Amino acid sequence: MKLNCYGHSCFSVEVSGKTLLFDPFISPNPLAQQLNLAEVPADYILISHGHEDHLADASVLAERTGAVIVSNFEICQWFARQGAAKTHAMNHGGSWTFEFGRVKFVTAIHSSSMPDGTYGGSPGRWAVQSDEGNFYYSGDTALTTDMKLIGETTRLKFAALCIGDNFTMGVEDAVKAADFVR
Repeated sequence: MKLNCYGHSCFSVEVSGKTLLFDPFISPNPLAQQLNLAEVPADYILISHGHEDHLADASVLAERTGAVIVSNFEICQWFARQGAAKTHAMNHGGSWTFEFGRVKFVTAIHSSSMPDGTYGGSPGRWAVQSDEGNFYYSGDTALTTDMKLIGETTRLKFAALCIGDNFTMGVEDAVKAADFVR
């Protein structure tokens, strides 16, 4: 398993020969200007919610790489209307087995609207299980006690937690979240 951080909330995990790219926000991110978007790999693009700072480069990357966009129903429908060839919609509490492993989409406490102002469905978080190890991505969320369920049911290799304290949980809550997910 290999982890690459692209800044803000965007990172990738190489697992079972596939690259999972989370919340692609690269080209508009002033902290990621050294990256060449044409060189960012993706087999799957997992999007936690509809805000531009979590999906700005998803269409370009999906078209270039042939990646499957995985998100909630509303976001997948929005990308399909934009011309995305491959999407896989999920809903909260649902899991799906992909070729790299199993993904569970769980509720996040946040808002979600698309760049054009349309409703982006309910935001989510990702718990990924694979033969190479399991990990959790909080997306943008507040601290919730249901994070304990992740820790109780899945032994994690790592967790990627948001820390912002204005739109997401702050440092103190992120420390609690880390404890909750173990």
